Amino acid sequence: MSARSILSAVNRETYDVIEIGITHDGAWLVGEKVLDSMLQGSSGLLSQATILPDPSQRAIFRIDPGRDKANIERLSDLDVVFPVLHGTFGEDGTLQGLLELADLAYVGAGVLGSSLGMDKGVFKDVMRAHGIPVVESIVLSRQEIQSEMEQCIQRGLQISQFPLFVKPANLGSSVGIMKCKSRADLMEGLADAARYDRRVIVERGIDAREIEVSVLGNENPIASIPGEILPSREFYSYEAKYIDDASRLLIPAPIPPQISERVQDLAIKAYKAIDCAGMARVDFLLEKTGADGVQPGQLYLNELNTIPGFTKISMYPKLWEASGIFYPELIDRLIELAIERKADRDRTERRYRTDE
Repeated sequence: MSARSILSAVNRETYDVIEIGITHDGAWLVGEKVLDSMLQGSSGLLSQATILPDPSQRAIFRIDPGRDKANIERLSDLDVVFPVLHGTFGEDGTLQGLLELADLAYVGAGVLGSSLGMDKGVFKDVMRAHGIPVVESIVLSRQEIQSEMEQCIQRGLQISQFPLFVKPANLGSSVGIMKCKSRADLMEGLADAARYDRRVIVERGIDAREIEVSVLGNENPIASIPGEILPSREFYSYEAKYIDDASRLLIPAPIPPQISERVQDLAIKAYKAIDCAGMARVDFLLEKTGADGVQPGQLYLNELNTIPGFTKISMYPKLWEASGIFYPELIDRLIELAIERKADRDRTERRYRTDE
């Protein structure tokens, strides 16, 4: 959905667009109307493709399998790659590493920013090191969960009493997340989260409002006005995000000006702390206090998404639209930032010579 939105809005008079599709099995495909073909199940009409990790070949190549050996044919040079890939292998630094080896400009964070943003456990450690408030948590390994479940439960209960949240460290879209209200829930949540990652986070559950802000830029990033998510379920689960279509977005978020400014300041601080670039959506938890349960309390940074949802109704572009940057211009800015970042990388000396 994000890719379709970008393809429908990108300026075809400015950009010559080449669609590259990736199957669930990891095959790269090119051809006419790749996205439509893949959605219609007619990808057999497409050709396999690849980008080589060779800086002298900044291009996309078509692969002809052949009977005896595969041949590759240069399909087109590439100026900028726009990864619209949420989660594993797209948002975690792996694709970014390939594009670095290929010496290509690309939209979004680099290897470091992508991997730190993806791993919620390490990300929280970096936030703590920078004095940015995050909810108390621990990281458990899949091996520990499978061999020492009782000890893992005890370690979780040392953080806080119930509720506790359990989530895979490296995933998104609330997949594998469970709000645990009992020991049985915690056991189930740990086992389920370990299906999706070898590292699992357990964190204190708080009654909170979900506040989000968009960030744009490289060395001097700017933050949008904040928005608020009103999830249709107990928390912003996968079902609440994508299935029941009942969650609501409030833009701007109905929060005091000083909290809004604090959200923007912390978002930019976190963005710089992990060396992010291009774009990110930064998500916060604003604790509810008071007898009525609506008074704002402690603000916690929850996570930073380096490739946020990018449909025309997604929070990232909608926050920028409310801040004065409309969808087509946002695409232009991100491409310009990618070129700017590549130019800065090119200034780095890769060889060292002494005078001797």
